[in-house]
Amino acid sequence: MELFVLLVVSYLIGSIPFALIIGKGIYKTDIRGHGSGNLGGTNTFRILGKKAGILVALGDVLKGTLAASLPFLLGLEVNPLLVGIPAVIGHCYPCFANFRGGKAMATSGGVLLVASPILFLIMFISFIVFLKLTKIVSLTSMLSAVMFHGIVIWIGDKSDAIATFILLVLIVYRHRENIARIVGKTEPKISWL
Repeated sequence: MELFVLLVVSYLIGSIPFALIIGKGIYKTDIRGHGSGNLGGTNTFRILGKKAGILVALGDVLKGTLAASLPFLLGLEVNPLLVGIPAVIGHCYPCFANFRGGKAMATSGGVLLVASPILFLIMFISFIVFLKLTKIVSLTSMLSAVMFHGIVIWIGDKSDAIATFILLVLIVYRHRENIARIVGKTEPKISWL
């Protein structure tokens, strides 16, 4: 029962739509009607600018961090990666925003920050390196997720590997339209890095 409640609370935390809150509350813009239509940091950055994009990205990371921290805060011995998965699902399919959300990367990073700060740092650095090389945020997100899952498999923790595989599948699935644009060479590239 405790685990079920944790998972539900995690999903609700992940469902908080920071891009919608900041977009409509501060900028009077619902970004679901602009750009990719996603409630994530990348689309916010493109539509509302750097400051809004950073705020949304930080909020999305913090959702994952808070959700994954629930076992520690409540003194329960539950894998933080497991508890964090519903937060990532909530970010992608938020009940507070008609189940139209983001693409899983920032909230996954927040979960990872709690589960393994060292692996989070490795993933963050790899993200910057991949982004510098490819200039494509979506491709960078997927490459970083693949690398992270590979590292977890190499380390050899089976339960963590299962959790990171679920996150990897979710990240790739949420980027399926981006994959089509990457193949068709129409995916937008960044110019600021």
